[in-house]
Amino acid sequence: MSSPVFRRILRRETHSPRTVAMIVAVVLLLVVLVYIGVEIVLYLAAQPALLLGPAAAATWLVGLPTAAPAWLIVAAGVVVAVLGFVFLFLAVAPGRLSKHRMESEQRAVLVDNGVIAASIAQHVSDETGIARDDITVGVSHRTVDVSVREAVGVPVDKDPIQQLVAAEVDSYRLTPALKTRVRVIHPKQNEEDR
Repeated sequence: MSSPVFRRILRRETHSPRTVAMIVAVVLLLVVLVYIGVEIVLYLAAQPALLLGPAAAATWLVGLPTAAPAWLIVAAGVVVAVLGFVFLFLAVAPGRLSKHRMESEQRAVLVDNGVIAASIAQHVSDETGIARDDITVGVSHRTVDVSVREAVGVPVDKDPIQQLVAAEVDSYRLTPALKTRVRVIHPKQNEEDR
């Protein structure tokens, strides 16, 4: 159960690859490098530049701090810093797929969050008698959010539903563990939302 191969398979199935971000970064870098290469070749061939030749670009870059307004330089610096932070975050942070690992005797099963949500909603409906259409469940990486619409004239107590959902989620033995939140939507709130 805890072999390196098994752990690698679970990680691969629960985390998303960064392929798209890497491809975008590589394509942008290639476009910039191709453009710089074309400008250098045109400069060496004594042809007019497409946008800005290497000598003009160097002169513009050296004179930029005195030629442009300070707010423009600061804004450009902030944009570059934000882009750098986004690429750094994408490179370091693990991407998560909407799946959880469920322990079952000697096996581990990967379960999609949508399946967990549907199962919890059906369980709450079966145990409380509340119509399935009046129960909305959302499952994220760390939480289960259950919203129960109260029928007109039929009060719903939040605490028993909270206990019911917590017991059901605990019985799944999910990794990572999920916290539960339950809220009751009263008919007055339904009318205000519309």
